[in-house]
Amino acid sequence: MTATEPAPVHALLADGTTVRIRRSTPDDHTAVRRLYEEMSDENLRLRFFSISRASARQAAERVAGPPRPGYQAMVAEHAGRLVGLAEYEAEPHGTTADVALAVADDWHHRGVATLLLEHLADAARTAGITAFTADALAENLDVLRVFHDLGLRVRRQYEGPEVHCLVELTADEAYLSAVDTRGRLADIVSLRPLLRPGSVVVIGAGRKPGSVGRAILRNILTGSFSGRVFALHPVASAIAGVHAYRSVAALPQVPDLAVVAVPAAAVPQVAEECGEAGIRALLVVSAGLDAHQARSLMDACRRHGMRLVGPNCLGLANTEADVHLDATFAARHPGAGTAGVAVQSGGVGIALLDGLARLGIGVSSFVSLGDKYDVSGNDMLQWWEGDGHTDLALLHLESFGNPRAFSRTARRVARTMPVLTVDAGRSEAGRRAAASHTAAAATPTMTRQALFTQAGVTATRTIGELLDTAALLHSQPLPAGTKVAVVSNAGGAGVLAADACADAGLSVPALPSGLADELLALLPQGAIATNPVDATAAVGEEQLRACVERLARHGAVDSVLVALVPTAVASAIGEDLVRSLTDAPGPLPRPIVVVLPAQAARVELLDTCAEGTVPAYSDAQDAANALAHAVTRARWLSEPPGELSEPKDVNSHEARKIVAEFLNAHPDGGWLDPRTTSDLLDCYAIPQIPWAWAPNEDEAVAVAQRLAGAGGRVVMKAYWPGLLHKSEQHALHLDLREAAQIKAAHRDLVARFGDRLAGVVIQPLAERGTELFAGVVQDEVFGPLVIFGLGGTATEVLADHAGRLAPLTDRDVHDLMSSPRCSTLLFGYAGTPAVDLTGLEQLLHRISRMACDLPQLAEADFNPVLAGPDSITALDVRVRLLPRQAHDPYLRRLR
Repeated sequence: MTATEPAPVHALLADGTTVRIRRSTPDDHTAVRRLYEEMSDENLRLRFFSISRASARQAAERVAGPPRPGYQAMVAEHAGRLVGLAEYEAEPHGTTADVALAVADDWHHRGVATLLLEHLADAARTAGITAFTADALAENLDVLRVFHDLGLRVRRQYEGPEVHCLVELTADEAYLSAVDTRGRLADIVSLRPLLRPGSVVVIGAGRKPGSVGRAILRNILTGSFSGRVFALHPVASAIAGVHAYRSVAALPQVPDLAVVAVPAAAVPQVAEECGEAGIRALLVVSAGLDAHQARSLMDACRRHGMRLVGPNCLGLANTEADVHLDATFAARHPGAGTAGVAVQSGGVGIALLDGLARLGIGVSSFVSLGDKYDVSGNDMLQWWEGDGHTDLALLHLESFGNPRAFSRTARRVARTMPVLTVDAGRSEAGRRAAASHTAAAATPTMTRQALFTQAGVTATRTIGELLDTAALLHSQPLPAGTKVAVVSNAGGAGVLAADACADAGLSVPALPSGLADELLALLPQGAIATNPVDATAAVGEEQLRACVERLARHGAVDSVLVALVPTAVASAIGEDLVRSLTDAPGPLPRPIVVVLPAQAARVELLDTCAEGTVPAYSDAQDAANALAHAVTRARWLSEPPGELSEPKDVNSHEARKIVAEFLNAHPDGGWLDPRTTSDLLDCYAIPQIPWAWAPNEDEAVAVAQRLAGAGGRVVMKAYWPGLLHKSEQHALHLDLREAAQIKAAHRDLVARFGDRLAGVVIQPLAERGTELFAGVVQDEVFGPLVIFGLGGTATEVLADHAGRLAPLTDRDVHDLMSSPRCSTLLFGYAGTPAVDLTGLEQLLHRISRMACDLPQLAEADFNPVLAGPDSITALDVRVRLLPRQAHDPYLRRLR
């Protein structure tokens, strides 16, 4: 496998079957010949416009011939058999290529051709091909439908009995959505044997109580599983009352799902036996697999098309009425409900199951992902999206296999149900000592927060906070804004609740005088209705209910927080103030949350007469944080999904050429010199301040006069490869006017930096403006992260930055510009004019496009960017490249 040839991948067909996709090799000659020889005469005629077997032989020789420029072929394999072929031949020095397809007769209508075309189109784009051409018989409706349904722009021209097709390869949003749909449907089909099995076999259940396998078998049996259950044991005739068989091959029928709880060393062999028997899904709870065992397990799963949960996991469960599968070794069966739960940690899974059970929410399906060799959080989101039973998704993910694919899925799913996660792994292990400002700012926390923010995922810091928020989102409508009315029967409790709201970013505004007067008329004498509303200890049930209902129906606030403490006054007259909230005749239009400091549980859901629930918290801060998360979700839903912007005057081809030439000369990568950096920025029309290179002091004087005119003010910057923080190293001189000053500055740099100094950059002194900072870091897992904030020497000191993952939509750019604290300076402050907002938006879009075009761009640092009322200009830019290959994160493939 050479550096330019991607490794084979596995992907799902429309019916959930796994196939292997790879580039063709000379060894494929026999297999390709067989593919065509086994075709019917009719399919040969449709493929070659005749039934000549000579055409088939020529095709096999072409596919299996030696590599040649402009030609590429990809094959699909299943169980060692070649079942599909896609190839293109490019025109000499052109950007279009003729494409051809062939699929085995018994593999039609399963999505083989479409999947191959997706992968072939990706390879073609990388090679600079912009369109496929294809000729087909007008009667060949199947192949015409393949091109039509691909999601790319297709133009047809009918010429007698033939149709000439032109397929544009631009991967726009319509194409990505079509790929998403195909991938989602295939994924769901492949997961059915795992999550809705008709039969299960447990392999590794011991004869004596205490083993993990036996505990899972017991839970399956006592959990009322609707299908058949089998057990395997080498000696015992029965386990836990279930007849035991000696091997998978001895089973009376092929189960859909195998639960594997054997020692790690035995896992690969068991997986192979399951695959040979035709089992479609594995749940491996065994832990401690070494690298060889892990590879062998995955190889068996891919070759036999089995989906895998685990290894090293707690198990899985599905509470649907026609399934009732509890294949976990948890102490209690999960209660039926509507929350989908996927976790990497078994301990976190048990905590979430217990917490949801206490709340009475219950789960639709639960999957402990464990080491996540195959099935991931992305798979589960797609399952819940279409299972018809889930309306709340809870995730605990310690790692991401494909964050950009996860982000696309989560954005879509979060539009229909809340998606919550515990943001695990927030801590920063350290920063690179040689990093630019951008890399130093790009903390793991910022990267993960960008992913969650853009995808609409509600990220909490703890399991408790996740359950707090789930309780509110499950039971109450979303608040329209941040304004909270606080009501209490004790002034001190109301003040604490108001403080908690402020700490969570909510507001507790003063109530309008008319509304305050209405509340005072409802409440006992001595009440205060400013906000917080002190209803006094003398308030009764009816009075409190009327007060809360009036607030909830008034537009002055977006939610109501009721803080109640037990008092002897209420007890003496038999009043139960909590009952005033639960006995309301119907649901209210705004969310109601209750704080009960005397409550033992952190959060509970109180049943109401209106067949709903109200969340009650023991701490006002927990209630306020949950409300804040609900506000954020409501705001995300209220805004339209962002649209990608295509900046004008972009020359991606030239940019890739510049990168390739640099990496050919510097195989290990490195920082670009000023001239190459400027050429790269020109490819994206990124505005730069004029500059010139000066190798000595006489040339520095000459270029200064050329750039700024006689007596004009200039800046001199030292340069050598790897120089990053010029200000910190005093490697620049500002406001130089006379030739003598320029020479003196140059001599100072030479004296202090000696042989390291490769030359200096001269620029005219910039006009006054707001100094900003922009940059990008290419994370090998998450992709490019664009960072924006306050620039100049304050960049790292104040750390006033925000980050979003590229590609940036118009909404992402707006969020980037408005998130840092310095954003008020951009929109006009204290009489100063606003900066060129359109120009600033364009700069961020262009940086995003550059980062997406060039996976080799490890980091770019624009600091400072000078923002004025009429222009945006990059004053200093550094770019570092690394030898990385392009990888389409949206191309369909299994992990």
